[in-house]
Amino acid sequence: MRPDEPQNQPTGLTSAEAAKRLQKHGPNALAEAKPISVWRILLRQFTGLLVLLLLGAALVALVLGEHVDSIAIGMVVILNGVLGFVQEWRAETALAALRNMLAPKARVIRDQELIEIDRREIVPGDLILLDAGDQVPADARLTTALELRVDESVLTGESAPVSKSIRPDDANNTVMMGTHVVSGRAEAIVEATGSKTAFGKIATLTGSVGEKETNLSRQLGKLGAQLGLVAIGIGVAVALVGVLVGRDVIDMVMTGLSMAVAIVPEGLPAVVTISLALGAAAMVRQKALARRLQAMETLGSASVICTDKTGTLTENMMTTETLWITGRQYDAVGTGYDPTGRILLEGQPIRYGANADLDAALDVMVGCNHAKLRREGAQWQMVGDPTEGALLTFAYKGWTSIPAGPALSEIPFSSARKRMSTVRWLGEDLIQLVKGAPEQVLDVCTHWRGPNGTAVLTDADRKSIETAYASFAERGLRVIALARREVSQTEVKEESLEFIGLVGMVDPPRPEVRAAIQACKSAGIDVIMITGDGPLTARAIAEKLNMPVERTITGAELEQTDDEALAQLLKQPVLFARTSPEHKMRLIRTLQADGQIVAMTGDGVNDAPALKKADIGVAMGTRGTDVAKDAADLVLLDDNFATLERAIREGRRQFANIQRFVRYLLSSNAGEVVAILINLALGGPLIFLPTQILWMNLVTDGVTALMLGLEPGTSDQMTQPPRNPKSGILDRTAMWIILAFGAYTGTASLYLFHSFMHEGEAIARTVAFSGMVLFEKMSVFAFRSFTRPCWKLGWFSNPLLILALVAMIGAQLAAVYWPPLQTLLRTAPLGWEHWQMIALFAIPLVAVPEIIKTLRTTQDGPQAE
Repeated sequence: MRPDEPQNQPTGLTSAEAAKRLQKHGPNALAEAKPISVWRILLRQFTGLLVLLLLGAALVALVLGEHVDSIAIGMVVILNGVLGFVQEWRAETALAALRNMLAPKARVIRDQELIEIDRREIVPGDLILLDAGDQVPADARLTTALELRVDESVLTGESAPVSKSIRPDDANNTVMMGTHVVSGRAEAIVEATGSKTAFGKIATLTGSVGEKETNLSRQLGKLGAQLGLVAIGIGVAVALVGVLVGRDVIDMVMTGLSMAVAIVPEGLPAVVTISLALGAAAMVRQKALARRLQAMETLGSASVICTDKTGTLTENMMTTETLWITGRQYDAVGTGYDPTGRILLEGQPIRYGANADLDAALDVMVGCNHAKLRREGAQWQMVGDPTEGALLTFAYKGWTSIPAGPALSEIPFSSARKRMSTVRWLGEDLIQLVKGAPEQVLDVCTHWRGPNGTAVLTDADRKSIETAYASFAERGLRVIALARREVSQTEVKEESLEFIGLVGMVDPPRPEVRAAIQACKSAGIDVIMITGDGPLTARAIAEKLNMPVERTITGAELEQTDDEALAQLLKQPVLFARTSPEHKMRLIRTLQADGQIVAMTGDGVNDAPALKKADIGVAMGTRGTDVAKDAADLVLLDDNFATLERAIREGRRQFANIQRFVRYLLSSNAGEVVAILINLALGGPLIFLPTQILWMNLVTDGVTALMLGLEPGTSDQMTQPPRNPKSGILDRTAMWIILAFGAYTGTASLYLFHSFMHEGEAIARTVAFSGMVLFEKMSVFAFRSFTRPCWKLGWFSNPLLILALVAMIGAQLAAVYWPPLQTLLRTAPLGWEHWQMIALFAIPLVAVPEIIKTLRTTQDGPQAE
């Protein structure tokens, strides 16, 4: 006798009731850390060691009656602080926007429809659905649970997953916010949200964790500290030498302080972090969300990408094309999730009820399925797994009957079994329905739906099924097997099944992925496909994408391969099929042991360890589980491999711009130091006054350097091999470039100074001062690329840099001719002959690097930056 169906199952809230409860209980969100106030950001612009020294110097000058110097230093410090504040505020705004984009979704029943909503909109009383990989969005009481196990380590510290039940007397009949579903499925009624949850109470006590410091910021912080010590040492030495040779004590103390400021760009770590944050915001427009700033700097050094196939290399818009049962082929008309097409057998339409074989297959497609189809306007929308959505659409095209009520029991899909089964009533028969990978389904089948009905599955029959499977896979179809059997109870194992047929689905490669893979190959990045699909299907897709594959290794073969042999395999074009998450972990370890920087894509709960282990964990934003996203460094919002390639391109651009910024700034500062030191050794008067040094270092240089950090990407930035992640911002070549530019600009300024001394100290100093500013502005073109001339880059391809140059040259003209700035900076008006001499020395700073890079590109061909 058929047992009663469960009664009084909860049906969820209505939209109107949910809106009332949201108004009453507030959003389902934890109390966030207070955002950094505007005043705090502004204040910390004036707390750096060198800034404090400058403020002290301004105070000393004021006490000694040097009011002009005091005001000038104060204005420069204020201007620098305002510029820093604007940049940091932009970065904070960008990071806040990124945090908002990370707001996860949840599935609930509203108005008796399954919908996906922002978790902040969940209210007490909502009926939520949970699947393997989901993060529990609120504290809730279970109403149904199928093989449900939950990782509660975030609350209890216990690493072992906890099995759950729906028995009222069982303490494990609830799930808590912030925990993760490891396996199974469940429905639950929300009992507490936001800060009223157990997780919320703990979060309120412990507060929030701040952003982690990036490796790049640590490198630059170390560089800044080293430069700071050198700067202070040189500043003290200059002041002491000046005093010993009879110079004015106040002048020499001020000069020594200014020298210290001139040597060290003390805002480097902050500026780089700002640059990375703004770059991360720019990446969002490319559909890539960097969850951690470390991903930005690591992306540029990726040497291997291990990528999934489904949805990443392919469209993930599954369409069931064909159904094979006993040598007969049923074809579907129509694409996507629109069920208005038809099923054809030998060219003639056929529906559910006309053919027992088709009925059996459609029963499995509908009954062993959690996807939902609904119409929104003129479009059909699918909620759930794309594979299940494709099966459901095919079944609807055959006008199949819809099972009444939920499944009586279920063994959920797992990456180890690669099968899923449910037990349902179909009419008066209790049936177990199974779908999964063909090999795994055949393993538990003893019979099959043969030409004359159900028969024992012989070796010859298996061969016939495998041949059909191979023919589908060779066409690039994804293949799913269907099976069933009658049972006498709801809790049964997957065994002694009747094989029904094979479903062939098409998931075409994304059109843009082929070019993206070629771009990665040109950049020296190996792309390895690692998929759970069969080897024939995977290889067919690889061929369509022009991915060279010499060998296809299955998960079973991988387990029989030792580490040494695997390391050799990974040096050649290889593809891995029928793999598990454990195989991914092993591949990552092997690649990393070979010195590779590995980017790994993943979407499932079992992929989380591999995503954490990889140098760059990449989660899928659309089909990825919450666990995978939490473990990842980068989330692809569109699940597209081409987006990952664009993110790597952006990461390379960001790192190159940071190198440009740092090298340009240090070369400019080196020129000032050379001029001051040589002039002091010659016994001449001060070539630059303290206020002039501050003007150059904190105003004109800073603005230009920031705009240099916004250089657009170039067409050749993906033609060089990945950089060594251990390489710093400055290498030996960079030091020689900095010294060369510093020596030229310093000696040129010194020559100008002494050439016009006969016209008076004020004129000579103004010429040298203006010359140094113009030299630093002109040399910026040499730092736009270290290998390509500007005529290839495009002189105006960075319009903000041109705007900054015009603005800073205009500021320098104001410093020479505008009386208020003349007074502050102690400058004198210059004539045409002065500017002509300055221009004569400035031209080589543009011409010589252009000639050298042009000759190099002519001899060696196009070079990457």
